[in-house]
Amino acid sequence: MTIKVALAGAGAFGIKHLDGIRNIEGVEVVSLVSRDLDKTRQVADQYGIAHVSTELADSLALKEVDAVILCTPTQMHAAQANACLEAGKHVQVEIPLCDVLAEGEALLDLQRKTGLVAMCGHTRRFNPSHQYVHQRITAGEFSIQQMDVQTYFFRRSNMNALGQPRSWTDHLLWHHAAHTVDLFAYQSGSPIVKANALQGPIHPTLGIAMDMSLQLKAENGAICTLSLSFNNDGPLGTFFRYIGDTATYLARYDDLYTGKDEKIDVSPVAVSMNGIELQDREFFAAIREGREPNASLAQVLPCYRVLHGLEQQLGA
Repeated sequence: MTIKVALAGAGAFGIKHLDGIRNIEGVEVVSLVSRDLDKTRQVADQYGIAHVSTELADSLALKEVDAVILCTPTQMHAAQANACLEAGKHVQVEIPLCDVLAEGEALLDLQRKTGLVAMCGHTRRFNPSHQYVHQRITAGEFSIQQMDVQTYFFRRSNMNALGQPRSWTDHLLWHHAAHTVDLFAYQSGSPIVKANALQGPIHPTLGIAMDMSLQLKAENGAICTLSLSFNNDGPLGTFFRYIGDTATYLARYDDLYTGKDEKIDVSPVAVSMNGIELQDREFFAAIREGREPNASLAQVLPCYRVLHGLEQQLGA
């Protein structure tokens, strides 16, 4: 059976999902939703997608649609994921699940009632570099003592990953910190029991903190330090240092190095080196197999509880 998918959001991340899905057998994107109809049609034509709309409701009304992937602005994620579940569609929502904890909690309640597959795009769980480390942890060959993480961008204006103007404002805490907060708990295999945060000045026009520093501690004693910035003028991206009892690893997206900067071949870890594709493969496999996916709402919600506590701490 072919899984038929609607994808909402034809921006930078929507394109990444479309490229990944091209490599997955038995999956077809049949509907594309985005706010600019002409641009949406252009992308749809490029990827052979028949149905286009500016309204998610139009896609949800299509009986043939089995599942939805949401690559829309952060502030729309929870309400749109709710609409997908209410319409009886499996849903994968790009990170973050929500930017208000109560909305995430309500989504989990709805998912449990419907029994549908619902997951969030916590891509770090799927990147081959982090999967390699996770496999060593689960084999008992490596235990995290400390993670040191830098998440650095240059976004002093409202631009997306393709350098195009954005219609919404990104957020260091609810979006970019979510990747590391979730990954730290996932890799350490232990819940976060202590979290501290500091933030820099609020940008006069964007209305967000452009710099932030987080400290985390897991129940098993592992610690994590995370530095985030939208002010950093290169190098850009997120860089992870795993300091453990038997090794040190440096992860840069899908690449992994030893502490001495020797590259590790992570190609045998999974069927692809593309974390987004691997994330999508997990979503569709969970639908076919009728099981809970890695990065299910239940698995990632503890991350958002930590983010909520940090937001309260910062006085937001």
